[in-house]
Amino acid sequence: MTGFGAAAGPIGSQQVTLELRTVNHRFFNPSIKLPGALSQWEGELREQLRKGVARGHVTATARIERAANEVQAIDEQKVARYAELLRGLQQRHQLDGPVDLATILRFPDVIASGQDQEGAGTAAEVQKLAGEALAALTRMREVEGARLATLLEERIATVEAALGRIAQRAPARLVAERERLSKAVKELTEGVDLDQQRLAQEIALLADRLDVSEEVDRFRSHVSAFRETLVSGKKEPVGKRLGFLLQEMLREANTTGSKSKDAAMLHDVVAVKEELERIAEQVENIE
Repeated sequence: MTGFGAAAGPIGSQQVTLELRTVNHRFFNPSIKLPGALSQWEGELREQLRKGVARGHVTATARIERAANEVQAIDEQKVARYAELLRGLQQRHQLDGPVDLATILRFPDVIASGQDQEGAGTAAEVQKLAGEALAALTRMREVEGARLATLLEERIATVEAALGRIAQRAPARLVAERERLSKAVKELTEGVDLDQQRLAQEIALLADRLDVSEEVDRFRSHVSAFRETLVSGKKEPVGKRLGFLLQEMLREANTTGSKSKDAAMLHDVVAVKEELERIAEQVENIE
């Protein structure tokens, strides 16, 4: 699920802004980008994100806000080393051009603020800031979740309508199949003396193997559980449960299709399976 959340606050002597972005992903997949002064807290931040986001690609970006009058410090030892390195490269490769200060200052870690030299804060400060950003992210994801729930309800209603047509057609198709089997047997055994009671039993058994009433009942039970999960209101991940229920629905749809020797029923079975695939694409991204 997509979302965005941000929070700003102090970590140690620094003012830090933390931004969280999520996009659809089947699993928890974090990407954390912290400045050097905060890198020691990456493990704590990763664990907090894992607890707050069960599914999704999460990008966490932190930046230190610089004051306009903040004092900048230059690491003269690094300047000297970079200058020596550049001059050596010039001599060895016969390169033209001056080794100027502007070039050296673009190298990493040459310039540091006075605050960077101070304490980077505590884990509690990082967790507090992350908690505020997660809360904002969760609010946005809940809005999207409500929209997706409405969309899934519409799609599952389409599935249920097709299932209703299958259930309505099934009894008549079963009677027709019994009659067809009876006629076929009589034609094949014309003139042969048969036990009519035993014949009727065998035909009934063959026809019952094509009965889809149990599959339809189980399918309806899964649809009911799917709906209950969508509107449960519980503050817990539901994506995996919805995915499991979809797998069970698809299993019943496949069995129904294998038993359906009827064009109208097969048409509805195909429609159900297509709709289940569309639902599955959305459910894979739901937390």
